[in-house]
Amino acid sequence: MANKEALRELQSRLAERLQAARTQERGKSWLAIECSSRGFLFPLKEAGEIFALAPIVPVPHAHRWFLGVANLRGHLHGVVDLAGFLGVKSHDPMREQARLVAFNSALDLNCALLVDRLSGLRSEQQLTAQADVVNGPRPAFVGARYKDESGRSWQELNLAALASDEAFLRIVG
Repeated sequence: MANKEALRELQSRLAERLQAARTQERGKSWLAIECSSRGFLFPLKEAGEIFALAPIVPVPHAHRWFLGVANLRGHLHGVVDLAGFLGVKSHDPMREQARLVAFNSALDLNCALLVDRLSGLRSEQQLTAQADVVNGPRPAFVGARYKDESGRSWQELNLAALASDEAFLRIVG
């Protein structure tokens, strides 16, 4: 009899927690990455799997920032040098810490972004929004700017908007 009562209490508590989780506003969270010593934030819900560097087959007549295609877990993905696409590429050689970050499969784009380094996860509680300083038009995929506790600046990049950006989708130069 006590076991049945304990089971009902447990089910009741779980139901309450599930309901609270559904109605509770969740804060933003990001995957923090670095390209050419600059910090960028990818919304976690838009970022997909992270891969070690894989062999990349070049594509003729493509922009320099489109490195080619790679076989990632049995699926072909276009590989984009994020720093090159954003125009912030430095002349540093590729580092051992470089990774490929795929778009979330829900975005329906078999593409991975080459980044120099992963810098962990960030949440709203760890960052402070910065005033928007815009010098002319900026692409729709560029989100808000933030600073962390150490004073480092981070630029949010909306991968869903990037996945539909005309310049990003036009790989042939």
